[in-house]
Amino acid sequence: MNESLPRPESGSLRTAHAGRVSRSGGAVRAAFAALAAALSLGAFAPAAHAERADKDKPLNIEADNMTYDDLKQQTVFIGHVVATKGTILIKADRLVVTQDPQGYQYAVGTVPAGSTGDKLAYFRQKREGLNEYVDGTAERIDYDGKQDLTTLTTNATVRRLQGLSTLMDTVHGSVITYDGQNDFYTAKSGKDVAGPGNPGGRVRATLSPRNGGAQPLTGASAPLVPSNSLQGTPQQ
Repeated sequence: MNESLPRPESGSLRTAHAGRVSRSGGAVRAAFAALAAALSLGAFAPAAHAERADKDKPLNIEADNMTYDDLKQQTVFIGHVVATKGTILIKADRLVVTQDPQGYQYAVGTVPAGSTGDKLAYFRQKREGLNEYVDGTAERIDYDGKQDLTTLTTNATVRRLQGLSTLMDTVHGSVITYDGQNDFYTAKSGKDVAGPGNPGGRVRATLSPRNGGAQPLTGASAPLVPSNSLQGTPQQ
């Protein structure tokens, strides 16, 4: 997120390489153990990056009031704040935008403690090459323009949408971090999301099957091949 005088930033996207998976029984058990560990941390990774052109777009902010401190390179917007930068959208009661010596901008959007529903701060960004969006709500939203990293804190929810209306995935937790460069999510539990059905405040997620969601129109489907090494009945 940039301030009133944004500077385009540059960077390169890292490419993840998938490793080869052994067909042995030990490797299968290790894979299941790794999957269980990932789910316990509340992390999942979609297959596309956030909109890459956003970093070069100007920042536009509307608010009831604004103050600017040139010495601190800080701008404070208060009252019904709406900030846009390309496909990025942030709404909050108060938004503080700062700039470091290298020209990278950082934004912190907040609402009063205890806010719920449509009173929470809001974030949205389009995914690269797909008609999909990632959006979220929380009491506090931090946007790091250098790393393209968004952190939602206290009563946080992040969703993956097909278009702007069809809900695909939902993650709810105390703190959720969205890495826009790698399209990777992490979620942490906390007392602020505890309730009658969730006294420990555990992370909760609802994930739609990937074959039912929007996918890039490239590549061929992988054929299903029966395993020659797995035999017997799975242990209960």
